[in-house]
Amino acid sequence: MIHLVLGGARSGKSSFALEQVKNLQKISNKPVTFVATATATDKEMTTRIARHQTERPEDWQLAEIPLDLEAFIRQQNNTILLIDCLTLWLNNQLFDNTQQDFKQLSNKLVSALTASDCQIVMVANEVGLGIIPMGEITRQFVDQAGWLNQAIAAAADQVTFVAAGLPMTLKGAK
Repeated sequence: MIHLVLGGARSGKSSFALEQVKNLQKISNKPVTFVATATATDKEMTTRIARHQTERPEDWQLAEIPLDLEAFIRQQNNTILLIDCLTLWLNNQLFDNTQQDFKQLSNKLVSALTASDCQIVMVANEVGLGIIPMGEITRQFVDQAGWLNQAIAAAADQVTFVAAGLPMTLKGAK
């Protein structure tokens, strides 16, 4: 099962995904791993990460995977993964190697997701609804994020868009 949760900044998408995973854990009694893609690059990001840490149940495992998400997913078996967030993962990829083949990167991730026997809930920002960025790198980021979200959504069993804390089902279970 793959569930993609999309939304804008401060839309409530992470909180919604967290609740979805808590419910999955109650039903399945499987262990949960929170897969964090963020890196603490400054004080503000360190504060954000700390706030998110307090929201997670203590029995959940933590995996900090800023880059090699595909390999990590392939190593997991019969568990629940909450990946937060794909957009930060993409940002990490973009700044690690701006010349890489992002379509191939996306295809490898989708392949790992669809081959997995894990229940996977992923959070991603919908960044294409706002102001068009002025710089080349930010325009590339918006384009790559849009294409990544489309690829993941196509492979997902369920897609939920969250706006103002309200979830809207785009695909799958109602």
